[in-house]
Amino acid sequence: MTAPRPSRFAERQPFPEWRPPPPRRPTRAPRAAAGPLATPLIERVRTEIRTRHYSRRTEKAYVGWIKRFVDFHGQRDATTMGAREIADYLASLAVHERVASATQNQAFSALIFLYRDVLGLEVEGLDDVVRAKRPVRLPVVLTPGEVRTTLRAMRGTPRLVALLLYGAGLRLLECCSLRVKDLDFTRREITVRDGKGRKDRVTVLPASLVSPLRAHLDRVQRQHKSDLASGAGSVVLPDALDRKYPAAGREWGWQWVFPASRFHVERESGERRRHHVHESVIQREFAAAVRGAGLTKPATCHTLRHSFATHLLESGYDIRTIQELLGHSDVATTMIYTHVLNRGGQGVRSPLDTAT
Repeated sequence: MTAPRPSRFAERQPFPEWRPPPPRRPTRAPRAAAGPLATPLIERVRTEIRTRHYSRRTEKAYVGWIKRFVDFHGQRDATTMGAREIADYLASLAVHERVASATQNQAFSALIFLYRDVLGLEVEGLDDVVRAKRPVRLPVVLTPGEVRTTLRAMRGTPRLVALLLYGAGLRLLECCSLRVKDLDFTRREITVRDGKGRKDRVTVLPASLVSPLRAHLDRVQRQHKSDLASGAGSVVLPDALDRKYPAAGREWGWQWVFPASRFHVERESGERRRHHVHESVIQREFAAAVRGAGLTKPATCHTLRHSFATHLLESGYDIRTIQELLGHSDVATTMIYTHVLNRGGQGVRSPLDTAT
């Protein structure tokens, strides 16, 4: 007779006794609570840059180069590296990444700032590191006919911005960040605030743009009033003016001449605001207009500034006046435009034209 099969529950093993898991070992030592050495390197870089009131673009560029330098050397402590590591990194930029000389020199300047101004270290041999030699390039300049053809292919706000770039010799960011109070229609002047090198200057407001700009500002003012009614309408102010004049950010004079089409939310205050139009919007439209015009020159928005200076020289204006309008510190910078006057070979008549 077959014995009965035992139940599968009869010989079940009891559950093992529960024991708490062992405590986890800390992965790193706790960071010191105070002292400059406890501050992360990048935060120290940002602090030093902002203390010196460098521009936000300089801050972004320097921080980027310092991060890439540390990553290149396997996240080594910057205080353990010196001139040899800097030279190796700059050589890699030139040989492997084939960056331009100006880009390589900017990286070098960022590393000098790191060691001398942030870490307070004098690196031996740093003065012997070779700086890249910048080639002398002539600026790209459009003829008046090419300027007209290109600008006719543009529409709306990008066209108005491009007209100002050519008509007033503005840099792209200077034009995008204009505020209403910077336009003087009576004196036909534009005041450029905090331009390159943190310098203010005054340039010409073309008479032909007075009416288009007034019509544009009427539309912007209606939009501003609508923004105020919805609880928005405030713009960011330079430095600490928002604390000194809390209501100034909503005043009409401080509004952007070319505001963005959409809002953004400030992280700190939570306010909905409009920034000025982004430079990439104008750059895309201008590049499309250059292609549509069939130009073979590698023209960019900055080409309109070069064309402004060259065409003034061709009209007989003196070099010092043009220097003031462009905001150059040294007249030698402005002199480059004397080499691109549209006279063909610097005004020399080829002997082939006189050969019989």
